[in-house]
Amino acid sequence: MSMPSLITLHNGAKVPGTFSKQEMDNRIKRLRSYMIENGIDTVLFTSYHNINYYSDFLYCAFGRSYGLVVTEQDHSTISANIDGGQPWRRSVGDNITYTDWQRDNFFSAVKKLIKNGSTVGIEYDHINLQNKGKLETALPDSTFVDIAIPTMRMRMVKSTEEIAHITEMAKIADIGGAACVEAMAVGVAEHEVALHSTQAMVREIARRFPHAELMDTWTWFQSGLNTDGAHNPVTSRRIEHGDILSLNCFPMVAGYYVALERTLFAEECTNRHLQLWEINCKVHAEGINLIKPGMRCCDIARALNEIYEEYDLLRYRTFGYGHSFGVLSHYYGREAGLELREDIDTVLQSNMVISMEPMIMIPQHQPGAGGYREHDILVVTEDGNKNITGFPFGPEHNIVKKGT
Repeated sequence: MSMPSLITLHNGAKVPGTFSKQEMDNRIKRLRSYMIENGIDTVLFTSYHNINYYSDFLYCAFGRSYGLVVTEQDHSTISANIDGGQPWRRSVGDNITYTDWQRDNFFSAVKKLIKNGSTVGIEYDHINLQNKGKLETALPDSTFVDIAIPTMRMRMVKSTEEIAHITEMAKIADIGGAACVEAMAVGVAEHEVALHSTQAMVREIARRFPHAELMDTWTWFQSGLNTDGAHNPVTSRRIEHGDILSLNCFPMVAGYYVALERTLFAEECTNRHLQLWEINCKVHAEGINLIKPGMRCCDIARALNEIYEEYDLLRYRTFGYGHSFGVLSHYYGREAGLELREDIDTVLQSNMVISMEPMIMIPQHQPGAGGYREHDILVVTEDGNKNITGFPFGPEHNIVKKGT
């Protein structure tokens, strides 16, 4: 029996999209305008973030390839048969499905959708060497150009609908933070606090976004030594009296990640811990004040460095002061052109969405040891910013006293 390499699997009806048809049409229109201006006939996206941004479909790779092909007229995702009709239901355009019956059927779909000899935009920061070679074999007469950086810059400025979506999710992160505080106490394990927070956020997502897929929301709750890294996983360590704590809540809806991060203490903190915490909060507050149109990312970073230098703490800073928010996650995507670092000269403009998240890490066996980090999400406005994070920060609010 001869089995097909490609099939059409329009199983069921389209699901109500995350954004309006007008919003998605505007994204594709901007992309196509760039294609025309730069002589690009077709774009083949392979990354999570761009496929999601331009189609509203977020794939689950599991070792398989996925794509989105955009031409002057057509718009089609490429998905694996293992996903059934879900990619069709979740994407705003057409869909073609490849099977596992023959090897590299993904590239059979590419050949069907892309004319050999055309100029094709691909993401140089995502496609690997093996697949780049297979793509060149499938389309031997085509010319390939990078589309990753131009599309990143398109994503950096958010639409009104995106900002509304991110704002709703920031409210959900605040709910996760409150759940963390509700669950934390001396003797409680990190994972139990994290589970309670994540469950609260998932339930709220289901309530606010009834058509959304419930996936990827998570919490990192760290205590003691585990606070030294911003991305340290949850463990089963139990909270001890006087511990420094890090609350990190990350709701995810339709590929859009937001974050709430706070420093807390269990019952009490030492004088040195309090001093370091207050300095980091000072940097955080000043950083929020600096977020406004016309400011360069690098200048904000250098200004905040001066505060740390005043207290001889700059050597303990662990990463940049903030980054863009939108379509990104812990396993994909990043708008690297909008980060508050010394090597980024991007100028802030209205409708960018960026975090302020200073962190210092004092090594073990030093007074005040631990990681200190605060994190708010800010929407750049015409004359400043709007802070969409509501959870309070600082010693006045986050020394959690529950007794033993």
